[in-house]
Amino acid sequence: MLTLHCPYCSVDADETDLHGGGEAHLKRYGPESSDEDFEGYLFVRQNPKGVHFERWRHVYGCGKWFLAARCTATLEVFGTYSAQTTEPPADIRAAITAKRPGWSWGDLS
Repeated sequence: MLTLHCPYCSVDADETDLHGGGEAHLKRYGPESSDEDFEGYLFVRQNPKGVHFERWRHVYGCGKWFLAARCTATLEVFGTYSAQTTEPPADIRAAITAKRPGWSWGDLS
């Protein structure tokens, strides 16, 4: 079972207490954007096998949204962090690189 640490209320919650919100760190486009940009935002996702950054909500806890870095193949969790963060913190990127040499944040952003 997937267990994530909520960075707000410091609870280790299993997936039954959480609700997934899809891919994290998406560039959102406003009303002045082109149809292609808006289509990409709505429908195009990376969906990699391996390291993935996701949005999660602690539904049966504090109710807040947070972000998680995990491996979609093994369910290994590298860390969780605030939803207001624009990119993964350095310690989480270091944990991923330690387990997956050659990986870089630039590959996904």
